[in-house]
Amino acid sequence: MPSLPVPVLTIGLLLASNIFMTFAWYGHLKFKAAPLYLVILASWGIALFEYVLQVPANRYGHGHFSAAQLKTIQEVITLSVFAVFSWAYLGERIGWQQGVGFAFIALGAWFVFQGRG
Repeated sequence: MPSLPVPVLTIGLLLASNIFMTFAWYGHLKFKAAPLYLVILASWGIALFEYVLQVPANRYGHGHFSAAQLKTIQEVITLSVFAVFSWAYLGERIGWQQGVGFAFIALGAWFVFQGRG
C-alpha cells in the first residue's frame, strides 16, 4: 500500500475518479451532433479510467472508512466536481435551489460520520 495516509489516498483517488466519471456522463452534452453510439463508446472509454481509480480508492479506504462512509465521501465529491464542471465546462451556473439541495446532502453526510470512533 502506498505511503500516503489512507484518507488522503482515498479522497485523492475518489476525486480523480469522479472527474473522469463526470466527463463520461456529461461531457458529451457539448457534442449533441455526434452519433449516440459514438458518445456511448467514448463514455465507456472514459469510464474505464474512472474504475481504475475508484476500485483502488475503495480497496485502500475500506477499513479506515466504512462502506457507507466511502459512498458518502464519493457522493459529496461527485456533487462538488459536478458543480465546477457544470459551471466551467457546460456554462451552467448552480442556482440557489441546487445550493440548498447540496447543503442538505452535505448535512446528511455529516450525520453519516457522527459517532465514527
